[in-house]
Amino acid sequence: MPMSRAVDRVAARLRIPCYETPTGWKYFGNLLDAGKISICGEESFGTGSNHLRGKDGLWAVLFWHNILAARITSVESLVRSHWREYGRNYYSRHDYEDLDNRVAENVIARLRERAPHLKGQRIGSRDISSSDDFRYVDPVNLSTAEHQGIRIVFSDEARIIYRVSGTTTDQSTLRVYLESCDREPAHRRKRAEGALADLAVAANRIAGLEEMTGRRKPSVIT
Repeated sequence: MPMSRAVDRVAARLRIPCYETPTGWKYFGNLLDAGKISICGEESFGTGSNHLRGKDGLWAVLFWHNILAARITSVESLVRSHWREYGRNYYSRHDYEDLDNRVAENVIARLRERAPHLKGQRIGSRDISSSDDFRYVDPVNLSTAEHQGIRIVFSDEARIIYRVSGTTTDQSTLRVYLESCDREPAHRRKRAEGALADLAVAANRIAGLEEMTGRRKPSVIT
């Protein structure tokens, strides 16, 4: 967490167990060792399987080659086939870098206070279906990880996640993750920035980003 929910959608269709963990490779280790998962991945494209306990770029490349050989297709054809069946997930991350720690913490604290009361509110053209401060309970050893990110989910499955990362002595990076799924074939050639523009406005409005950070836009968009 956070990653694209395209993974969840495929796993649900195939009836394969799928776990959303906090950021950190250690959370995958318990699931792999217990045989609950056989593949894992994170937002920075780190990928692994039950034969290892860390990111393995070489293995990931070989794994992709294996898929393409078995399907006898190209990466583009495989991706477009996924879009036809499941819709296209647009995904982006907005980073507010070098924020004073107190500013970043205040943004999250304000969201944490508001989260229980956001359900049912309409933001722009979307209705909020759920909101929470992500709490992970490890299914293997039952340990818990609190305050792993503020999640805002909308009725159309779009979502926004806010979390603080890269904390130093006096500065932090506030990361805002945006994602929506478009099932309309005519819309699948959009650029992510355009497809997620209204969600970016909603993220700013919900968290008061411009007011709280004093910035009109993020430092980096990926």
